[in-house]
Amino acid sequence: MAEAADFQGMSPSPARRWMRRTGALLAGAPLLAGLLQLPAATPTHAAGQDSVKAASGSGTVAVAVDSLTPSVPSDGDTLTVSGTVTNKGKQAVTDAQVDLRLGAPMSTRSAIDTVSARTSFQEGLDGAPVGGKYVQEFSKLTPGVSQHFSISVPVDKLDLGEDGVYEFAVSLSGETAAQPWDQVLGIQRTFLPWQPDKAGTQTRTTVLWPLVSTSHMTAQTGSDESQTPVFRDDDLAKEISPGGRLQQLVSLGKELDVTWVIDPDLLASVDAMTESYRVQGEGDTSRPGGYRTVAAQWLAELQDAVQDKEVVALPFADPDLASLAHNGTNVTGSLNHLKEATDVAADTVDSILHVEPTTDFAWPVNGAVDPSIVKVATSAGADKVIARSDSLVETGGLTYTPSAARPIGGGTTAVVADARMSTAFQGDLTKASSSTLAVQSFLAQSLTLNLQTNKQRSIVVAPQRMPTTSQAQTMAEAVTALQGGTWSQSQDLTAAATAKPDSRATTKVPPASKYPSSLSKPQLPRSAFEQVATTQDKLDNFKVILTRQSRVVTPFGRALNREMSTSWRERSAEAADYRNAIEAYVDSLAGQVTLIDKSETKLSGRSATIPVTVQNNLVQGVDHLVLRLTSKSPRRLEIGGDAYHEQAVAVSGGHSQTVKFTTSAQANGQATVVAQLFTEDGQPYGAPVTFDVRVTEFTATVMLVIGGGFLLLVLAGFRMYTQRKRAAARAAEEDGSPETGETEAVPENPEGPEDRLTPEEVRREESDTGTRADAPEQPSDPTPDTAAESADPSGTGERVDR
Repeated sequence: MAEAADFQGMSPSPARRWMRRTGALLAGAPLLAGLLQLPAATPTHAAGQDSVKAASGSGTVAVAVDSLTPSVPSDGDTLTVSGTVTNKGKQAVTDAQVDLRLGAPMSTRSAIDTVSARTSFQEGLDGAPVGGKYVQEFSKLTPGVSQHFSISVPVDKLDLGEDGVYEFAVSLSGETAAQPWDQVLGIQRTFLPWQPDKAGTQTRTTVLWPLVSTSHMTAQTGSDESQTPVFRDDDLAKEISPGGRLQQLVSLGKELDVTWVIDPDLLASVDAMTESYRVQGEGDTSRPGGYRTVAAQWLAELQDAVQDKEVVALPFADPDLASLAHNGTNVTGSLNHLKEATDVAADTVDSILHVEPTTDFAWPVNGAVDPSIVKVATSAGADKVIARSDSLVETGGLTYTPSAARPIGGGTTAVVADARMSTAFQGDLTKASSSTLAVQSFLAQSLTLNLQTNKQRSIVVAPQRMPTTSQAQTMAEAVTALQGGTWSQSQDLTAAATAKPDSRATTKVPPASKYPSSLSKPQLPRSAFEQVATTQDKLDNFKVILTRQSRVVTPFGRALNREMSTSWRERSAEAADYRNAIEAYVDSLAGQVTLIDKSETKLSGRSATIPVTVQNNLVQGVDHLVLRLTSKSPRRLEIGGDAYHEQAVAVSGGHSQTVKFTTSAQANGQATVVAQLFTEDGQPYGAPVTFDVRVTEFTATVMLVIGGGFLLLVLAGFRMYTQRKRAAARAAEEDGSPETGETEAVPENPEGPEDRLTPEEVRREESDTGTRADAPEQPSDPTPDTAAESADPSGTGERVDR
């Protein structure tokens, strides 16, 4: 154990070192003498020695350091370490003792990595016990049972020497029935930063504080004037409620000197929740007022937190730049969506938070870059790309970490975040022990970095996009300790990006072949961008007919931005469902403007009109539509004097309009007619309606026959009238008339012989008058006039107006 004191840089008290070495020699002398008298070890004895070594590093007892305060001790402080020890073995541990161990200071960041990677106890490397009264003893540790410990030691008792990061460990030693000798059965290592006085040169540190969430809003809105938004779920309400992830980020971040990195989609979604909104699948039921109150409180707290702080606005919905660069640039319109998402970002943040954000930073996933990602990231106007040092790796052999800013050509600056510090808060930090280790590791890396050189540098910390609640709490604890320390000072991201770059730092962006495969697999595929383009085409075709385009264009435009969000990584099935739902909704809205189906139509006569009805079930009116009616048999049926005819259409919301087309028949028979809506630029709109028209026109010969028959009837009637008149005149002359000129009345039914006609007179009158008008109909008589339209029912057919 005393070997730890021989490490370079260790400055323990000489008296204390001498006492430790003397004690070790006195204790070891009898044992050494006994071993010299023993014969050579048998195989069984050798196996026992191996088991001793294995027990020492087997982790029989789990040691958890739940708290180490203060995280950065100073002169006069008392360091308190608390946690638990748990017997994981099957035998009880007796004469157990918890010790604090202080190792040598570490001069390199890689040395910290090496210590963190060790799992088993190694004599000489894990430092010497502080000893004395700064221990805690347990008479017995029962298997499966945890025991709490807490040890407080004055800092001056640790004999800390030069400034630096010291390995600090908590170990448990004891005995078991199978191995009845004192041995280290478990150990937990951490780090103790030691910088009691203000550093001569302080590192300027920028910490990004991300406010990003998954996509929660759909493209659907209510039919009311305020367009009540529709959410996919209530998850966002949970995140912004007290104790939720986003609520904690705001509450913790407002106490820190950080740069806020915000997705405008998150702000727009929470802002929508402050009014009435619905959740998909719950009909027209609006969310309770309590949710709206929570949303308003969260926004108010965020507005207060970002005042006088730098705010960086990501493009709306945080589009996945790497996926776009690798799979979307060859799909028409993809880069336009990125440009739209960037353009709307500043206005969204400004209107909700009342601060003017910075929009010239692009942030690829995990800061991984290649030339195509840089090209896409800057295509929408950003001239700074937030990268990470494990992507833009140093190749110049520098012995220190250079400043973050790197000019990479084309007027673009790569702001390279430190990978070790940026990844310090990943993983499961729900356990206090995990959180404590993360905090101490972060601080250790920062102090070691500062001690590398006397040059003042600008360092950026870019943690994961969506830290969990426990990760956010750990981040806040670490940043609070850092900003209260003596070797670092806070700085905005813009200042870090414009700081003088290190001339020896690498500026070469790695090729696409170096992009991590672990990041390539969850990227949005090309098919996702193709579906976005298809949905956009449908939206373009639909919006041109609307009288109030903004009611549709705005919610759908933002939904298409969300389809490209980084948040869909690792959630490919959900992403596909979201895209399908957006496309289906466009189709459903466009389908609300349609032609009413028609059945077979019967057309009698040379000309008539055919009605076609356009139905608009949208809440707003439609215009700029053209209805075309086309005859597939123009030689039989013409429309408007040609094979087709068009008419402009405008229909109010919730109404229908019937458009009438003039037709002319050229021949009898059946003609197929197609009705189709078009936009004014000639693009077909909706499905066509096809129906048959049966023409029953009368020919010229039939008309002549009917006309001739009518003329004959008129002539026959006239002849009958004249013949009756002549017959009456002759009868009057033959009977004679009195001289007085008076005429005697003739009985209606003369019964005397003098009143009867002779047979000769009867024959003569029949010969004169011909056939009487009221005689029975003869076979040679002409047929009655035929009606212009049949009175028979037309079955499924339609009649048209002439």
